[in-house]
This record gives sequence, structure tokens and C-alpha cells, in this order.
Amino acid sequence: MSSETTGTDLGEFLRSRRARLSPQDVGLASYGARRVPGLRREELAQLAGVSLTYYTRLEQGQSANASESVIDAIGRALNLSDDERAHLHNLARPRPGRRPRPPRPQTARSGVRRLVAAMSGVPAVVMDRRSDVLAWNRLGHLLLAGHYDFDAPDRIADRPNLTRMLFCDPHTADLYPRWKEEAARAVASLRLVTGTYPDDRELAELVGELSVKSRDFAGLWSRQSVQNCMTGTKQFRHPEVGPLELDFELLHLPDGNGSRIITYTAAPGTPSDAALRLLAATAPAQPAPGSQSPSVSPASTRSR
Repeated sequence: MSSETTGTDLGEFLRSRRARLSPQDVGLASYGARRVPGLRREELAQLAGVSLTYYTRLEQGQSANASESVIDAIGRALNLSDDERAHLHNLARPRPGRRPRPPRPQTARSGVRRLVAAMSGVPAVVMDRRSDVLAWNRLGHLLLAGHYDFDAPDRIADRPNLTRMLFCDPHTADLYPRWKEEAARAVASLRLVTGTYPDDRELAELVGELSVKSRDFAGLWSRQSVQNCMTGTKQFRHPEVGPLELDFELLHLPDGNGSRIITYTAAPGTPSDAALRLLAATAPAQPAPGSQSPSVSPASTRSR
């Protein structure tokens, strides 16, 4: 991703956060009608303690060397959340002028595959930073994607992507009775990831693909919302065991490449616990993963 693109992303994010604030939100008096909602640039610059010219250059992507103290001041003036502030710093950080290397398909380490396979009573899915499924245990597969082949994550061309499934797969959409809530959370999380990995070409291609294929995705993406979704509760409407309310935990692996494990659990003694146990009882035995990760051929790499 070029510095020009990065500057555009920064400007779009700043404008979106400025537009959601009114003068009353930040203790300023408002005089006269406003042509557009939100704070004016001069008001935001005044609150942040920077010159209007300097702030305007930031919004226009013409300044790539803003100090952390200036970005912090702008974040405070915009009343950003912790996740939004981290995203702002990612967007404002100067990028080295190097050509991005061709992406290499990721695989789950054999130890990670054995770990999720051993979690027989807990749905577990291993994902890369783009939400491509690298591996899942039997219960994770049955919960999220029973209509997919269990071995699909091992074949690069067929590898499921949880975000693509949410917006483009009707079976997956039907799984979430609160689909709008789930979709907003997924897009806000993806937005945060794109700021962390701005040079990920496949990540940018995924955003472009979904923006074209899904009007819902395009609308949510334009909101510029960001959220680090590490834990929470999800509602499911499973075709085999009915409604489920499950707590999820997102565990980042120490690889440094954004790989994660997501797990789902139910409160003991609840109907969701009983439904999850019933689903587990229908799961066929999972073969022990091999000692080596599945091989990846460059020719089989998926083109998005």
C-alpha cells in the first residue's frame, strides 16, 4: 500500500470521526447553520492545539510525519475509543517505501492443529489475519460451516473465509439471528486489521471484493468503525440444534503474523450448553492431525 493510499485512509478516518461530533459534544458554542454535520476543521484543530493548516494537511494526506503527541492530541479531541486511537496511530505511522512481497499462503502449525483437535467439547477455529480458516476442530466446523467440507481449510483454493461467508453465503447469514450486529462487528474488526497490516495485498483485495459483491459490506465499511473484538457473546440459530448463546474468546498466536484461535463456550447448565453437547454428540471422530502442516503449492494459491 502506497504512502498516498495510507494518507487517504488517514484523511477518511479523521473526517468520519470529526463528522460524528457536534460542537455541544466538545463544549463549543455553535453559531449559524452548518452545511455538513460535525465539527469544522478549525474547531478540531483548536481543540487539538494544532494549526488549521497542519491539520488540513493531515486530512489531505500531505503530511506523513505527525508526531505521536500530535496524534494523541487529535485522538483526545475526537473523543476516540482505545481501539480507534490505536487505529489512528497505525494510519498515521510512516510506511517504508518498499514494494510489498508476494503473499504466501499461511498454514496452521501441527502443534496448533493438535491443540484445537484436542478441544473436543469446545468449538475452535484457527484463522489468519484475513479470517481465512486455517484449521478447525469437528465441533467448530459443525457450528459454523457444516455445509462445507471438513478438509476445505487444507486446500488453498477452497479455503473458507469467515468474513466472506458472512456476507456472501446465505447459509452462514441464516446462522446469525442478529446478523446486522454480527456484520457490523466483523467489518469493524476487519477495518482495524487493515490499519495494522496496510501492505497486505490479499487483505486489500478481500475488502475490494466484498465492497463490490455486498452492498451491506460497502455500507458498513464506509462508516470507518473500528473495534478489537477479543471477547463477547454471539447468538446462533443452528439448523440442527436450534438457538445458541455462546461466549467467544479470540486468542492471538505468538507468530507475529496475525493468526488467531477463536473458541466458543456456553454457560454450564443452560439450554445453550445442552444444545452444544448435543451438537458435539453428532460430531464424527476427528483423526489425529499429522506431524506436518499440509503442503502448499504456489500454483494453487487462490486469486481473489
